[in-house]
Amino acid sequence: MGFRLKTSKQTKDIFEELGASINLKPFALSKLAIALSIQSEEDIKDYKSDVNGLELQRSTITGQYDTIYRCLLEQNANKHLTDDEYFPEYTKKHIDRGAKLLIDKFKYSSGKNLEGLIKSLLKEGNGDL
Repeated sequence: MGFRLKTSKQTKDIFEELGASINLKPFALSKLAIALSIQSEEDIKDYKSDVNGLELQRSTITGQYDTIYRCLLEQNANKHLTDDEYFPEYTKKHIDRGAKLLIDKFKYSSGKNLEGLIKSLLKEGNGDL
């Protein structure tokens, strides 16, 4: 079972851009990326990306909610995930795919700041604020 993962270079670049703009650290951005990715209807199984980005620790991504994250990823995959599939494989895939979705949300949010991003995420999540 792994306790570290390496994001793609693109995810690293996205997290650096977002971090500079909205002052969120990679561990917080990872959580948002996973949340956006699991909402996608596209199957994550065949998603491919490099490993030239940030090294993230499992404990900083999932923390005390590791079991909940695992359940969410298993539900999304519609199958039981082995320890190695869950972390780092599927977690990395969701972070990398979700980072792309997150930067798109940020770029098209009003104000291009944390408040605009949150409003954009909330609006999509339940129809309105």
